[in-house]
Amino acid sequence: MKVPYGRMSRCTKRARHLWPLIGASVLAIMLWIPHGLAAGSGTSAAPAGQEAVAQPERTIRILALGDSLTAGYGLPHDQGFVARLQAALDQAGAHATLLDAGVSGDTSAGGLARLDWALGDHPDAAIVELGANDGLRGLDPGQMEHNLGAILDRLAALHIPVLFSGMFAPPNLGAPYGRAFREVFDRLSRRPGLLYDPFFLQDVAGKHGLNQADGMHPAPAGVAIIVHRITPLVLKLVQTARNTPTR
Repeated sequence: MKVPYGRMSRCTKRARHLWPLIGASVLAIMLWIPHGLAAGSGTSAAPAGQEAVAQPERTIRILALGDSLTAGYGLPHDQGFVARLQAALDQAGAHATLLDAGVSGDTSAGGLARLDWALGDHPDAAIVELGANDGLRGLDPGQMEHNLGAILDRLAALHIPVLFSGMFAPPNLGAPYGRAFREVFDRLSRRPGLLYDPFFLQDVAGKHGLNQADGMHPAPAGVAIIVHRITPLVLKLVQTARNTPTR
């Protein structure tokens, strides 16, 4: 039914009195609905001016399994290999912590014997620096290969990525022994997935001023050279560990 212009029906007049009540009810409902649902979204939006906070990277624990070269023999603690490398990793923002497992005088057999104990710290990666004392004592290279191979096998079984450091035998033991000794590291270095540092004392061994009075252990200046050279490899080790599923 048409309503003449300028006139209202009684129903329309009554509805006009209800409009303020209807409007207030709708407003109350809209205020009660969560913001995200009112906007058609399944989740509520973050408050204005705030961004999602990224989760920090997990800290990678690196086992430094070695002998006196790792342990920093003859040096103040803060000048040793582990402390200096830790400082370099911190400076690079690597989010990595070194676990000092260097024992002065240790041979490859000694490192193997205490490996399970060292693994009690649950490392995510490992640096293996052993063999120098095998060479100094003229021990059988074949037995050294067995020991080092067993260490690498154990770490591989646990999916722990490794930076393996090589060594040369002292020249006074003769060329045949030196070749057999070195070939051990050359063979082991070819293992799949292994990061390899060919010579831990590279650019330091035999250099006056870079070694202590015994001529065998690095002085602070020598440690600095070693750490500078090896840090990029350790950073690569950290990244490898980060990409390896946690056990």
